[in-house]
Amino acid sequence: MARHAVLLTTRRTALLPGSGRGGRDNPGGRVRLAGRDGSPGNDGSRGPEGALFKTAAVLFVLLAVALGGWLHASGRWPFEPDAGPPPVLATPPPALGAPVVRVGAATALAVLETLPVKGRAARTNYDRSAFGEAWLDADFNGCDTRNDILRRDLQDTTFEKGSLCQVRTGTFHEPYTGQTVTFQRGATTSAAVQIDHLVALGNAWQTGAQQLTAVQRQSLANDPLNLLAVDGPANVEKSDADAATWLPPEKKFRCQYVARQISVKAAYRLWVTPAEKAAMARVLGPCPAMKVLASGYGS
Repeated sequence: MARHAVLLTTRRTALLPGSGRGGRDNPGGRVRLAGRDGSPGNDGSRGPEGALFKTAAVLFVLLAVALGGWLHASGRWPFEPDAGPPPVLATPPPALGAPVVRVGAATALAVLETLPVKGRAARTNYDRSAFGEAWLDADFNGCDTRNDILRRDLQDTTFEKGSLCQVRTGTFHEPYTGQTVTFQRGATTSAAVQIDHLVALGNAWQTGAQQLTAVQRQSLANDPLNLLAVDGPANVEKSDADAATWLPPEKKFRCQYVARQISVKAAYRLWVTPAEKAAMARVLGPCPAMKVLASGYGS
């Protein structure tokens, strides 16, 4: 934790006034250093200030590499039924949220038995904004959550010119349909690949999220554990459905899908309905050893 704090402080030091923390007009928060002769645009190696900026820039690059590793590891799950247990998630970078509960290693069936069972609460006052800004830059790496998950889940990715954030194209083995899907950024093509909340936010609102704080709801909406790049039409068909009313057409992925939903519900103290619990138990019947995953925010 102390190491993370030092890295975060260094990163902020490296950003010059006006550079912000990155974003659309400044992806990644690029650092501009002074020159050897003290003029803008060079490396500013003369004097203590130049040395400080050099050191800060190096540490900033190291932090960016660490962030990239986290993004490409957190929440990824093999889709093949015989691929073995899900991976252990890496420790997250600083400035991220946190789950409400740290879920330990256990089978999904065992964790399912610990979840409260209740009926759905009223959808009264539900609004997407209750879960914070959609696709915010949760980890301060200059990329919004949608692009972070596209980078994590897609292979053979290319990026928009001048960006290492905005995914332009990529392919992946789509988990809900079992098909190989190609992503192409564009006004009429981007929606073919969507980022799904495995526990839909509308469902979360009706099964306990109303009692969470605004910060906890924002963590739920941006936790890599609860996010997956999927086929757009399949995601639209799912909408806010739970496991009792919708399951992926690709039957080989259903065990992982339900186990991941249980992982999210346990991490954020959400409950299941009686029909939902029964459906989850049925899906996990043929795969009783399937494990839950820890939050993508790590420990």
